Amino acid sequence: MIRGMFRGGLPLAIAVLTACSTASEPQVLTLATTTSTENSGLLAYILPDFEKRYNARVDVVAVGTGQALEIAAHGDADVVIVHAPSKEDAFMETGHGLLREDVMYNDFVIIGPSQDPAGISGLKDATAAFQEIASTGSTFISRGDDSGTHTKELAIWKEAGIEPSGSWYISAGQGMGAVLTMAQEKQAYTLADRGTYLARTKEGYNLPILAEGDPIL
Repeated sequence: MIRGMFRGGLPLAIAVLTACSTASEPQVLTLATTTSTENSGLLAYILPDFEKRYNARVDVVAVGTGQALEIAAHGDADVVIVHAPSKEDAFMETGHGLLREDVMYNDFVIIGPSQDPAGISGLKDATAAFQEIASTGSTFISRGDDSGTHTKELAIWKEAGIEPSGSWYISAGQGMGAVLTMAQEKQAYTLADRGTYLARTKEGYNLPILAEGDPIL
């Protein structure tokens, strides 16, 4: 689930922008969000209409969930759209946000090379898929960036009873788009959010979804 958290509350943010909508200079709203949200194409689709309606300029900072929340905690973002519930709860409990809302739905998929050396194609059990990837030493690209996707990946490894390490496990420290590119170049497995994956397939991306549908995803 993707959630938006607003330092001043969404109604307040829109009220301020509405009051300023007749000003000659656009009002600036800083949005800290995930690379998954940006890479999905959603922001490019909705922000032009929002900016026109409210005479606003939205400055987007697309990073991992952890970094996005840190930016907001320091007062350098007005709105946060992220997807790691435990980190969101901590953010709200420490008083950094005033309003938290569910705003859209996404899920995760395990993608990999069509040759599928780990033999996970069609599995509905994400932990079993991860166990097979690890046991066969098949290359896996991790976001490794404290993002929501990385947090989910670590939760699946934990559920599988595995602490991934070794030459087969590559921690990229990169956003979702970059990791998808790396996985394709290395013919490796990775965990991706479906929204970004679908956006990339429209651009000719050719690694298939091999495992999906597990509630943990």
